Amino acid sequence: MSERIYTKEVLHSERDVQFIKGVGPKRAHALKKLDIETAGDLLYHFPRRYLDRSTVANIADLKRGQQVTVVGKIESKNYIKTRRGGFFQLLIKDETDYMRCKWFNGAKYMQKLFKEGETVAFFGKIKYYKGYELIHPDYDKIEEENINTGRIVPLYASTAKLKKMYLNSKGFRRLFRKIFEKYSIDVEELLPKKIRQSQELPSVKTALQQIHFPDSKEKLKKARRRFIFEELFYLQLVMGLKRESVKAVKKQFEYQSPGKLLTGIYEKLPFELTDAQKRVVKEIWQDMKSDAVMNRLVQGDVGSGKTVVAVLAAAIAIGNGYQAAIMAPTEILAEQHYQNLKEMTRDLGINVVLLVGGQKKSQREEILEQIAENQANLIVGTHALIQDQVVIKKLTLVIIDEQHRFGVMQRGDLIEKGLNPDVLVMTATPIPRTMSMTLYGDMDISTIDETPARKGRIITKKVKPKTLTKVYQYTDQKIEEGHQAYVVYPLIEESEKMDLKAAEEGYKHLNQKIFQERELALLHGRMKNEEKEKVMQAFQNGEIDILVSTTVIEVGVDNPNANIMIIENAERYGLTQIHQLRGRVGRGEEDGVCVLIERNSSEKADKRIDILCSTSDGFQISREDLKLRGPGEFFSSKQHGYPKMKIADLIRDRKILKEADKEAQNLLKKDPHLRKKSHETVRKNLLKNYKQYMKFVDVL
Repeated sequence: MSERIYTKEVLHSERDVQFIKGVGPKRAHALKKLDIETAGDLLYHFPRRYLDRSTVANIADLKRGQQVTVVGKIESKNYIKTRRGGFFQLLIKDETDYMRCKWFNGAKYMQKLFKEGETVAFFGKIKYYKGYELIHPDYDKIEEENINTGRIVPLYASTAKLKKMYLNSKGFRRLFRKIFEKYSIDVEELLPKKIRQSQELPSVKTALQQIHFPDSKEKLKKARRRFIFEELFYLQLVMGLKRESVKAVKKQFEYQSPGKLLTGIYEKLPFELTDAQKRVVKEIWQDMKSDAVMNRLVQGDVGSGKTVVAVLAAAIAIGNGYQAAIMAPTEILAEQHYQNLKEMTRDLGINVVLLVGGQKKSQREEILEQIAENQANLIVGTHALIQDQVVIKKLTLVIIDEQHRFGVMQRGDLIEKGLNPDVLVMTATPIPRTMSMTLYGDMDISTIDETPARKGRIITKKVKPKTLTKVYQYTDQKIEEGHQAYVVYPLIEESEKMDLKAAEEGYKHLNQKIFQERELALLHGRMKNEEKEKVMQAFQNGEIDILVSTTVIEVGVDNPNANIMIIENAERYGLTQIHQLRGRVGRGEEDGVCVLIERNSSEKADKRIDILCSTSDGFQISREDLKLRGPGEFFSSKQHGYPKMKIADLIRDRKILKEADKEAQNLLKKDPHLRKKSHETVRKNLLKNYKQYMKFVDVL
């Protein structure tokens, strides 16, 4: 009797996820919420971390201060009320002993997350208070049988929607096990063979098997490195192609000389430029007089004088008979630029106009006509500048402020309105070189690394709510001496309505109970333009003593008389955001004081706030912020236009990034248009999966 030979069904990467065994229509619908539409998308849904049985600590062997993984069964759960609020507590047990896990700060909702009898892996630092405990640990629900097998267990991210479809971490493991048992995977190899060999990377099929069901730590490490490298390699290819495309573009205009207008503005400045500012202006002029289009980033700390540099660049374009446009991320910053630029260019024959949303129809139409007829020389605006009806007749210089707040597409839409214009990008979020290789890999970079000597210092202090009375007394005393103050409330996108309500209630409390004798005003992003302008002008004129605001003042507000800032719930901000905020004080001759109110203390929050109190160096703060929050959170969800990292981390994986960049640049040197047969897959993948990031790449 002959043996029956079973042949596995081939699973092509393009197959609709719905038709994979174990998925079906309902789960497919849920998976599409995670952008998982094909078998390939599903296979590239990597575990977020792993539980290695050999690294799980027994509760009986714990030591204070240890960073551990503990796996236990939930014996009981309860919410314990205290005078200061309360905390949620789990009692967990393994084969050796019991311990507690605690969550503070209104964690009542967590009672619904856990069930008695569940087996859960907890990750954190061991504390001791009448027994061992973990405070605010990370956790993953798992099935007990996997813990006893000694395997490395993959743990997957999930959502409430997916959990209803039984696609929690356990569900994903079952699904992937079925895929690898039932199917022969047909996934295209995206890395050229020579690169895989030089980097000693496993094939895509081997790596997929090992990343979902690793046989050993070593094989898992190799699989992860392969996919991290692949992600960064393609990212650096995109940057390299964009850079070459920019260099290939020739200008349709010419600047004869820096011009008298530049000299006129320079001579009007009430201060001397720093050496760093002078150096950067020279770098910009070298680019502008070249026949290749400028694509330059100017990065500098808060208050380093980027705006002055941008104005001098604009003066060159306008002095040669062309137009310049400055795009700002918020209407408040655009308004501030508009007022400052009008003052700086007064009596020099420059027509500065402001274009933002919500302007009166008649006013808007008049401005649009001036822009279209080259009567407006310097155009300041928000994303309103990129609307279809905006026609800029002789645009040769595009200046983009706080560029990480705009998407690649938005920047590109403004560039398309010009004559292949020069592009100057400004940011007060300085970043380390490894990050700039990726985020600004298509640009030349100038750094203003000096702060004008005329500025006062910024003294930053951390306080607890119980000392607020002294803070308010100090603020009142300073106002009596003729100064002004900010009180800032957080505005986080996910809880915008709640945050806005807190700001409104805070304003009411301060106005009616604390500073009854002072003039207060509230400023937030949902106000109408006219209201914002009215409040800002009154604050500028000294008619308002205390400006209560959300984070809309983060950039652009410039009032040298305001030298006190109180930031509420400082633990909710990133380091860079607070650094930007406190840059609003100390802008005159006197020192500024920034008070950080920490209402919900934690180890991470304490570390962040202590860094801010110890340094005012924006580059150091950015580095620390990146370490603490990672690049994704660092740039917030407003950062658009770059491929989303599925597995790579630009800080953690900086060594792999350098290798990926080297291989990408070598490939482009040998085959700049990716025409070789050996690079056909690379080219096809770029055009298919990276097209939106290469809107302005012409070399392919």
